[in-house]
Amino acid sequence: MHGFNHKFEQQQAPAFFARGPSPFARLVFFSALSLALMATDSRLQYLIVLRQNLVAILHPLQLVANLPSQVYRDINTYFSTHHYLLAENKRLQLKTLEQSILLQGLNTLTLENENLRELLKANKSLTQNSILGEIMYVGRDPFTRKVIVNRGENHQVQIGEAVVDATGVIGQVTRIYPLSSEVTLITDKSLAIPIQIERNGLRAIAFGHGRDNTLDLPYLPTNVDIKQGDKLVTSGIDGIYPAGLAVATVSHIEITPDSPFARIICVPTGGVEHHRQVLLVSIPKPEILPKEVLSDLTSKKTSALPAAPEKVISDPAAPNKVNQPHAQ
Repeated sequence: MHGFNHKFEQQQAPAFFARGPSPFARLVFFSALSLALMATDSRLQYLIVLRQNLVAILHPLQLVANLPSQVYRDINTYFSTHHYLLAENKRLQLKTLEQSILLQGLNTLTLENENLRELLKANKSLTQNSILGEIMYVGRDPFTRKVIVNRGENHQVQIGEAVVDATGVIGQVTRIYPLSSEVTLITDKSLAIPIQIERNGLRAIAFGHGRDNTLDLPYLPTNVDIKQGDKLVTSGIDGIYPAGLAVATVSHIEITPDSPFARIICVPTGGVEHHRQVLLVSIPKPEILPKEVLSDLTSKKTSALPAAPEKVISDPAAPNKVNQPHAQ
């Protein structure tokens, strides 16, 4: 047994695994040492240099220790900023689009304003009554040149009224409804308009071409006094279109030896396919004079006529009875 115990003692842990002082003793020792160092440093300032050197030595370790949290903050900031910038960019794009739409609407309103001012000037120059209207849409038939305006029978519109805009004649009312009217444009092949050349007063009839936005001046001889660039205005002889309104400008003159007539193409002056605001010009009504004025004019005309000479009828049986003097 004694040998066994001796052998067991030889197999015990080596000396460097000895426990040494107890944990409580260590706590007391290091606490006392810390308090002593703190008191010494606070009063005598002996450890300032040592502390600075230790801070400099430990700074890389602090950076390494703070690296994960710093990387996390940077990544979080990056994605947050990226998300914010995307949202801000989308908001700015939407705002830019809205501003662009408003700007386009403002440009349209500006053009309509200018057109209305020109219409107001044209309305003042007209002697007939006129109604302001607006083109709603183009006619459904693709083979005709017609538009629909927002004025109709309820607005005292009549069939045959001329339709003009700020730059000239664009058409004529050909059909009316209670709240709208159909306007046949001057470029329609079924419409004719009496015109005269502004330069020399030559009168003619302009017909719509139908296929494109032009007019024809047919049946004019090859030696007619007309030039490219001449302006055509309404002659006013039809009683529908006021005289002097711009109609078209001569754009092309073609003369062929085998035809006695010149082929003359004109471009409309009015904004047939551009402007929305138009004027519907009333047909001038003939002035009816009162009955008193008519009777007075009739009596004046009757009194102004020369009196008819009196006829003297003589008796053939007594031819000298009239000329003989009365016997005393």
